[in-house]
Amino acid sequence: MVRAILPWALVLAAGAFALQWLEYRFLARAFSLEIYIALIGLAFAAGGLWVGWRLNARKHPAPFELNTAAVTSLGLTRQEVKVLERLAAGQSNKEIARTLGVSPNTVKTHAGNLFAKLEVSRRTQAVRKARDLHLLP
Repeated sequence: MVRAILPWALVLAAGAFALQWLEYRFLARAFSLEIYIALIGLAFAAGGLWVGWRLNARKHPAPFELNTAAVTSLGLTRQEVKVLERLAAGQSNKEIARTLGVSPNTVKTHAGNLFAKLEVSRRTQAVRKARDLHLLP
């Protein structure tokens, strides 16, 4: 909330300071009122664009790097990692079996080994723990 309010407060303070610095009453006699209204409107529009750009700027996430130390310490095989990736994609055992070219019973065996090594009992728990360990993006 502070990140949204503070920039606007600074923009408003800068506008008030600028009006005081220019001695608005003195300059109001030299130029027409429409010019001042347009200048103030442009200043607030520019400030709003700047604040919006700053608030919505997104940092690019770092590219995913597999935690090979966790794979080694858990004793995961390449096939188990592939099954884990497919589980995270939401595929069923039959879909995983078709994709990897193995039988559904083999997929069940790999999934059971994964659950034991990750110390979980459900697919969702396995995916969450794998993401926490940086085994999945």
